[in-house]
Amino acid sequence: MAGRGTPATALLDKQRVAHTLHSYEHDPRHESYGLEAAEALGLVPERVFKTLVAEVDGKLAVGVVPVTVQLDLKGLAAALKGKKAKMAVVADAERATGYVAGGISPLGQKKRLPVVVDASALEFDTLFCSAGRRGLEVELAPAELVRLTNAVVANISA
Repeated sequence: MAGRGTPATALLDKQRVAHTLHSYEHDPRHESYGLEAAEALGLVPERVFKTLVAEVDGKLAVGVVPVTVQLDLKGLAAALKGKKAKMAVVADAERATGYVAGGISPLGQKKRLPVVVDASALEFDTLFCSAGRRGLEVELAPAELVRLTNAVVANISA
């Protein structure tokens, strides 16, 4: 894999946050990026979190939830003191974050979007999320993810 650096890993290095990168060979035929990561790395899927971009009252925001669940859009809107949420158009999500779908990281996004991390993340010493590229996951403490993204923690899984 050429060059492991991404904006997410650069942020982690700059902030001197303890983390571990885990890479695997991405299979474009796999139906779920997150479940693929869990399987490829031999992880309990509940510890692997996906980054989903939604629109809350017309503004982009990010929900970080386990790969085993769906994003609760009402919960996301409520956590951000909004009224209505819907999934963002993929092209809008990619443009705002600077990442491609399936590799969107909550860290190091081009445009800093409001982030909500599902409360279940706090049950683990470390969690896994995209490091900014398909086939590259970062393992870090949930508290560090919350701190670096200035996230709200709430129940946003359905």
